[in-house]
Amino acid sequence: MSDPTMSSMVTTPRAEQPTAPGATAPTNAGLPENQRADKPRGLLGDAWRDLRRKPLFWISAFFIVLFLVMAAFPSLFTSADPSYGTLSRSRVGPSADAWFGYDVQGRDVYARVIHGARASIMVAVLSTLGTVLIGGLVGVVAGFRGGWFDAVLSRVADIFFGLPFVLGAIVILFTFNPPGANRGEFEIIMLVVLSLVLLSWPVSMRIMRSSVLATKEADYIVAARALGASNLRIVFKHLIPNCLAPLLVYSTILVGSFIGAEATLSFLGVGLQSPVVSWGVMINESQNYIRVSLYLLLFPAAFLVTAVLSFVMLGEAVREALDPKMR
Repeated sequence: MSDPTMSSMVTTPRAEQPTAPGATAPTNAGLPENQRADKPRGLLGDAWRDLRRKPLFWISAFFIVLFLVMAAFPSLFTSADPSYGTLSRSRVGPSADAWFGYDVQGRDVYARVIHGARASIMVAVLSTLGTVLIGGLVGVVAGFRGGWFDAVLSRVADIFFGLPFVLGAIVILFTFNPPGANRGEFEIIMLVVLSLVLLSWPVSMRIMRSSVLATKEADYIVAARALGASNLRIVFKHLIPNCLAPLLVYSTILVGSFIGAEATLSFLGVGLQSPVVSWGVMINESQNYIRVSLYLLLFPAAFLVTAVLSFVMLGEAVREALDPKMR
């Protein structure tokens, strides 16, 4: 991958000042500022310019911002308590009083869907951060050091990569959060996050390692080493900034994947559990009433699918913008 900082070395030729009566003036001298030749941009500048022209980016970004605001400030969307219920309104359908109806315990489904965004997105974002940081760091070290060090780290990653994702998560969560453990909401969320990170970091490691291997022999890396730059300076100043693009695209898609993974584990009864409110927990609670009360499944599933698709579409848009071959 080319160095984004190299674009700063490319400059437009300076306009020659007329020194003779027949000399010509610069062609853009009389043009307004917004019509003059564009200044050279780096990789991120070109990517942002392409993203602004994609309707897919703006649509996905709108839904992502909506879900983030919903998770951070659920009181802006509803004032109902998602945990309060009364059996007198058990499985009452959607109405003006409750747009999404009531669940089996008489709790407002709309309020639970709004508040459920917090746990689902929190698990996805924390898992993505942990996966990218751990996998990216191991990938940089393995790719930069090479030799036996790279071989050992790659074999360790292969061991984790070979573990079946769902089976491994079930074993981890059943071991540390068995039925009847009565753990708090924060403990349950962190256990799910740790299990997702432990099983997903090898992919980030491979992406970062391949980028480092393709970049560490570039001319600007060789020049920096010849000028006496230390390994730490080369890694943090040159390698990491120029190898982040593939990992950034993967992390954007990974958020949506983790939202779906959390819902899958919660549906199986090993992920988030009560008293946590999440879309996966709601889908799990509705599985026995699909035929008689379809709305109990429909509304949380619709929010879940929309969130996953939004992050996936954003990742695709970012990938196309950062890949020069797809412009």
